Amino acid sequence: MTLQQLNYVVKIAETKSMNKAAKELYVTQSALSSTIKSLEDELGTEIFIRTNRGMVLTTDGEKLLSYAKQIVKMTDMITEKFHKDETKQHFSISTQHYSFVVDAFVMLTKELEINSYDLSVDETKTAEIIENVKNLRSELGILYLDSFNRKPLTKTLKENGLEFEPLYDCPVYVFIGTNHPLAKKKKITFDELAPYPCLAFDQGEDNAFYFSEEVLSTEQYPRKIRANDRATMVELMIGLNGYTLGSGILVNELTDTQFVAIPFDTDDVMTIGYIHRKNMPLSDLAQRYLEILNTYVNK
Repeated sequence: MTLQQLNYVVKIAETKSMNKAAKELYVTQSALSSTIKSLEDELGTEIFIRTNRGMVLTTDGEKLLSYAKQIVKMTDMITEKFHKDETKQHFSISTQHYSFVVDAFVMLTKELEINSYDLSVDETKTAEIIENVKNLRSELGILYLDSFNRKPLTKTLKENGLEFEPLYDCPVYVFIGTNHPLAKKKKITFDELAPYPCLAFDQGEDNAFYFSEEVLSTEQYPRKIRANDRATMVELMIGLNGYTLGSGILVNELTDTQFVAIPFDTDDVMTIGYIHRKNMPLSDLAQRYLEILNTYVNK
């Protein structure tokens, strides 16, 4: 088995086409097919099946792909570490809907003094964050744990070969518009929120309570609205006097202009942290990003 063969497996799985993969790899389709056939013979199993939907991985192929991605990623990281001037640097994160995470990403990008890089940030659902980090589409995933979701999420992470590293413990805050009737309160109770719609980020098919981005997701809210992005959430806060529960960490330019964060009357605590592949060292960019994120949060 060679690194080249594993690279070919990853590329075919990405494109779902032998022809497209061959073009992107700059090899002939016959050479690519021959290489995959040799690997299948060596392993004694079929990796891909041709269907009307393109090249589809078998069950064994799915398992091989998981290992292949790790090996290819590790190889890229080694190359990045020892040949910084000869390769494009890569870094990607998936995150729950936190403005400070994106702001830290912007700060990282502004720091870069290289001419070639490939970066990505994906604000998405909790289950997709876990899936992205598991499959190495993202090097880091940013999410939170609390007393309610810690046990089931930790179990899910372990089953997917992932680890959670805490960054910051914070009390729960209520996010509301600056003109909200409760915006001048020192602390807000659950009863005071009852007349207003609770806003929550939609988790799609994975709407299990422990995947929720908002704490106290099991409470009975008389009015609830689900949304998919932060811009929509802000519009609902302003237009409907809606609210959501979160960490209280605000990007400076948004504070006192669109919404405010006010302490919520609860003893619950959120632990915001990052997830990564177990036993896989972080790239230089990932380590620097976490340094920036820590500095940003501490401010």
